[in-house]
Amino acid sequence: MDSFARSWRCASTLLSLGAATVQAQTIAPSAAASAPATSTQRVDVTGNRPGDTEQRRQATAAKIVIGREDIERFGDSTTSEVLKRLPGVTVPGPGGRGGNPRLRGMAGGYTQLLLDGERVPPGFSVDSIAPEQIERIEILRAPTAETGARAIAGSINLVLREGFRKRLNDLRVGTGLEAGQWSPSLNWTRNDSLGDLIYNFSVSAFRRIQDNQTSSLTERSDIATGATTQLRAGSFASRDTRIGVHTTGRLQWRNEQGTSAVLQPLLIHSQGDTNSRGTQTDVIADIDSPLAFARSQTQSRGRFILMRLNGQFNHRLGPETRLEWRFGRGDTHWRNAALRQEFDGADVPDRRVDDRSDNRDRNATLSLKASHTRPGGHALVAGAELESNRRTEARTTLWNGVAQLTEFGDNLSASARRYALYAQDEWSITPQWAAHAGLRVEGIRTEGEGANGALDRNSSRVATPLLHAVWRPDPKSRDQVRASLTRSYRSPSLNQLIGRPGLNNTDPPPSTNTELSADSAGNPKLRPEVAIGIDLALERYLAEGGVLSASLFHRRISGLIRNVVALEAVSWSPGTPRYVSRPQNIGNAVTQGIELEAKFRLSDLFDDAARVDIRSNLSLFRSRVAAVPGPNNRIAEQPGGTLNLGADYRLRGTPLTVGGNLNHTPGYEIRLDTDRWAVQPDKTIIDAYALWVIRPELQWRLSVGNALAQDYLTQTRVDSNGQRQAVASIARSYVNWQIRLEAKL
Repeated sequence: MDSFARSWRCASTLLSLGAATVQAQTIAPSAAASAPATSTQRVDVTGNRPGDTEQRRQATAAKIVIGREDIERFGDSTTSEVLKRLPGVTVPGPGGRGGNPRLRGMAGGYTQLLLDGERVPPGFSVDSIAPEQIERIEILRAPTAETGARAIAGSINLVLREGFRKRLNDLRVGTGLEAGQWSPSLNWTRNDSLGDLIYNFSVSAFRRIQDNQTSSLTERSDIATGATTQLRAGSFASRDTRIGVHTTGRLQWRNEQGTSAVLQPLLIHSQGDTNSRGTQTDVIADIDSPLAFARSQTQSRGRFILMRLNGQFNHRLGPETRLEWRFGRGDTHWRNAALRQEFDGADVPDRRVDDRSDNRDRNATLSLKASHTRPGGHALVAGAELESNRRTEARTTLWNGVAQLTEFGDNLSASARRYALYAQDEWSITPQWAAHAGLRVEGIRTEGEGANGALDRNSSRVATPLLHAVWRPDPKSRDQVRASLTRSYRSPSLNQLIGRPGLNNTDPPPSTNTELSADSAGNPKLRPEVAIGIDLALERYLAEGGVLSASLFHRRISGLIRNVVALEAVSWSPGTPRYVSRPQNIGNAVTQGIELEAKFRLSDLFDDAARVDIRSNLSLFRSRVAAVPGPNNRIAEQPGGTLNLGADYRLRGTPLTVGGNLNHTPGYEIRLDTDRWAVQPDKTIIDAYALWVIRPELQWRLSVGNALAQDYLTQTRVDSNGQRQAVASIARSYVNWQIRLEAKL
């Protein structure tokens, strides 16, 4: 409650500041307007990509555009670190250890990730792409017929480096330092032209070392008396060493008649080793739940390869009609071999686990889009899409040389085939009104394999009408109101459809386990979630490139997917039931929130103020899952909000620019089921940077990420059969330093 109150106080402050900015803009002429030389320097200080704000203003469907200079400002080593500062974006886990980003705090595939406007291939992580390889980032808060409706929370589109006729040859060499370990990297970007051909390629190579340390305490107690019946302490430490090369390219040909062709290859390759060790000790022992092992050590080696080739061909059928053909072919392959050795209390080897996996995802896409401009301000678009995905898993698990899970075989597979038909009309009705109406119909057929080769098939079709509108009270003003009414959906991932279980190592079969040490398994019978959404936004664009925005959203979801833990009689533990966590469609849910954003220069607010650029955004989220009793029956892993406060300042008379950002996500408690709770902590991350320009083509950038290095405490609790089991886990966090030399050759 205190965290929520603090968030509302921040919201009030941000709104007051925004109102003051609007008033100052109305009554005072811009200082920059009377000083052309000062206005020229402004581009260097703010780092805004020319046209980013204007693209956002002109878009009928709500879109935020982040350009190159904003992406590279902090010298981040991973793309998720860039994304965490953007409006409405949260990244899970400890500072510097986050996963794929989430819009509006919604986890588990509610955010559609796009790469150059197309859905990312299975197994893709945003950190597979280095920030240096991204031209711009687009955040779409509501789906459109063209970009796809699998975006209940919205879409994040990573646009890779584009080819321009302007020559570019950038080299960046740097290294990171974390916990005493150096992680060097090299990035090279080149684009140029050869006659009618425009080419672009970007290469990133890195070596990264990361340490992880976690401590846990598990307590079992009698609910009626409060007496502790078991107290178990555990610790885990690992070191991950990884090397990789990421390459992207773009080859474009265009003639004077408007015909063009584009090829975009992408190759991501990384491999590494992880060495880990763990211990667990019973401070208070329970005879009914003895230790499965006292110490463990694991050595694993893995390799990840992602290859993708996209193509596009555009040609005109007339002065107002254009056809666009697209194709894509992707192959994602990862292998892992892990050897785990467990020891008893006397340090005698007890169990040896040899686990080898070979997983592969293949996907293919084909689409056709027709665009036609009609008199009266109509831009009509219609298209068709085909997509095929297939996942195969080959896995062997040996315990002391004896094969496990033999009823599932060594190979399992799942597949999904999708088609989509869509049409939309973007219409400039009057100078004050613009509308964007669309309809998208998608059909999907999934197939998942379970035990003994059993197949489960599902077919579904989702029709998604989509309507967006923009109203400008005065065509000459820079104020506007947005509204969207949409239908969107979320389909199960192929990984959720495969029935092979994952066995818990803390309480392995054939012994019993608990709800907090459950095995995991897929569910081939999952159905898509469907959501009805409303978005409203008020925007003011300031004369000097700033923006003030306040938006509301509401989503009503049916067929919500959540992992459900239940006691099952399972084939891999004959005669002894096991707790198993499986994804299930559990019913309906509602989520809603408010999102605020303010970007401006302080000197535009106060005449004598320093030329400091302010970047701030605040988002507040609420949700409720109908199938789970309250309170705190929110959507899984959704925090109460997120806050970013950032500033940049170029010191007068020097080539030095400094800046910083505070990112805060308040802690929260969530009720996952009738008898299950989880608690996430407050998370505050401070990043800072300094940029020293030696000459226009050469500069040094020093940055520090996660400067507070706060430990990350999580808690889970289960009440069952008069017993309470609670687990508290603390993950260590680390400061990350980056230094980089950036040269334009």
